[in-house]
Amino acid sequence: MAGDQFVPAEWGKTVLKNQRLMFLFALVMSVLIALPVNAQAATNQLSGDAVYDAVQCPAPPTGYEEFVSYPGLDITGSLDGCWYTRVDSAHQTPSGAYLETGAEVFVGRLNGGPEGTFATTYKFEAKFEPDGAEIRGRCQHPIVAGSGTGGFAGATGRLDFKDIIGEPVTYVYRGHITLT
Repeated sequence: MAGDQFVPAEWGKTVLKNQRLMFLFALVMSVLIALPVNAQAATNQLSGDAVYDAVQCPAPPTGYEEFVSYPGLDITGSLDGCWYTRVDSAHQTPSGAYLETGAEVFVGRLNGGPEGTFATTYKFEAKFEPDGAEIRGRCQHPIVAGSGTGGFAGATGRLDFKDIIGEPVTYVYRGHITLT
């Protein structure tokens, strides 16, 4: 009996149970990998900056003619195109904070893809010097569901802008957009 080893019967059951679990795990992983994935659905992180440039962005697109509260913003970075704004409300608080809301439309491309448009609503908060010079500012821009066209069809997401005070003021943006 020197070459024979004693193996408890429970070990065989444990090995068989582990083999079944590994097979089940491999099967589940295979199914998950094989599931069809919508190639169009992707969330993209956004970043870049913008400056007012009426030469690069002369007029808003058809259907958005009233979006001329400010000159067009020339957007570069993940987004490349023009951004147009319609101010719906604005007021200054007694403490000097400036609050503004409105709607906007972007016309351009995402990472060099097909051209399209999407609309946003926005809330802007800023602080100004008594002479009107901006001290700081920021705004939030949720994308309006169903507003995307062309390369932005089905777009959802949000962009946040921060004003970098200088000459000229630069608007740095970060956010995400999901295309379906």
